[in-house]
Amino acid sequence: MNLSLLALLISLPLLVGAMLLAFFRLLRGPSLPDRVVALDFLSLIGISVTAVYAIATNVSLMLDVALVIALLSFLGTVAFAYYIERSTLRDQ
Repeated sequence: MNLSLLALLISLPLLVGAMLLAFFRLLRGPSLPDRVVALDFLSLIGISVTAVYAIATNVSLMLDVALVIALLSFLGTVAFAYYIERSTLRDQ
């Protein structure tokens, strides 16, 4: 058993568990900011899964995929923050 396989066997179940918890928070979040944070966390877990896969398979192209996911997630988080700020100002 090599190190990359060991990393895959340990980290992927932990990431799946974290994904389930974040998905639960996304569904049950009491407020919109909680759901936005859960969605951002889900994208972070997706980035982590992609990075672990890249390490385990030694395919460096997957790191570029993880980078694109990170950029899209950042833009999504900024858009949600802008939406929440605008809706809060409109309600006052």
